[in-house]
Amino acid sequence: MAKDKQHQLDIVTKPQFIDGSALKIPMLQILAEDGTIRKGAELPEMDKELALKIFDTMQFIRILDERMIAAQRQGRISFYLSSLGEEAASIGSAAALTDGDMIMGQYREQGALAFRGFTVEQFMNQLFSNERDLGKGRQMPVHYGCAELNFMTIASPLATQIPQATGYAYGQKMDKTGNCTICYFGEGAASEGDFHAALNMAAVYKVPAIFFCRNNGYAISTPSQGEQYAGDGIAPRGVAYGMKTIRVDGNDVFAVYQATQLARKLAVEENEPVLIEGMSYRMAGHSTSDDPTGYRTRDEEDAWRAKDPVVRFQKWLQAQGWISEDEAQKNYDEKKAAVLAALKSAETVPVPHIDEIIEDVYDTPPPHLKKQLEALKAHIRKYPEAYPKTASRIDGGDK
Repeated sequence: MAKDKQHQLDIVTKPQFIDGSALKIPMLQILAEDGTIRKGAELPEMDKELALKIFDTMQFIRILDERMIAAQRQGRISFYLSSLGEEAASIGSAAALTDGDMIMGQYREQGALAFRGFTVEQFMNQLFSNERDLGKGRQMPVHYGCAELNFMTIASPLATQIPQATGYAYGQKMDKTGNCTICYFGEGAASEGDFHAALNMAAVYKVPAIFFCRNNGYAISTPSQGEQYAGDGIAPRGVAYGMKTIRVDGNDVFAVYQATQLARKLAVEENEPVLIEGMSYRMAGHSTSDDPTGYRTRDEEDAWRAKDPVVRFQKWLQAQGWISEDEAQKNYDEKKAAVLAALKSAETVPVPHIDEIIEDVYDTPPPHLKKQLEALKAHIRKYPEAYPKTASRIDGGDK
């Protein structure tokens, strides 16, 4: 066959149109929905201690999500985003990383942060935006960040973390840190231009980045298949950009863990960026502002509930004799009590002093910001009933 030497392409003499069916990417599954290992599958190396830590984190996040959705409904916090049904994706992948690797999340990666060591008190302080919050109360709930744990602060604008991950990973490559960056996002975010620019740049410059797409079936109310894309999901896009790509069962801890382990090896040792598409389902609404009953059926939810990643993993752990049903329930009850206690404590902590609102940007706050701060204080003094948490601390309040 003749070759186009400039572009290194095969030459054909009759038109050949290639459509989406030319590339069908399979899904890796190791742990079946009934908690047994698939025939022919090989378990990744995972000892009892790590397995129980993963399960412990999954239980904690399940409880945290359930309790904080209830707290929002009670008016105790303003907003919440749940990762219900997607715990295996974030926790299983985080378990395959080293502590020095950077995590850039969207807003369902609380499991990855908890696995790294973020405490229940730290979660609550952020959710209530109190003076102990690492972000000084400046972010919406669920927009966590922790420099100590290499977890980049989450931002609300969709997909902005994807090109940032490419840039950060390029810096890791230049500095020869031996670490990588993992970037999480949903399949809806993959429709943003930032996704395409980031993957192309990562592939061209060969940066140590892992792009983890949680395909949970919906971009708020828009179904993925047929309305978000016409092709075979998100995974083929990685191939199109010349990137190593794998699709996994996002509800299977072992598949997620093994794929991320291998992806990290490619990223760090060969500077090969990798795209992982985790197929999962968002069991809760998009956020506490969303009502999913308006766009999907109870039967659909029940079908996915049978694939619950926490239940699936627990069945396997019990089969190994690493945990009993009674032990799992006891752990659950203890975590629930700890979450409720931390919630009650955090909501009594004062909000940050208003003077802090202009700190941390400049070494010394410039005159125009000081002027704006005084105008804000005057407004609050005039309408103290509208700002009960702040008004009492403006004049003479402890900073």
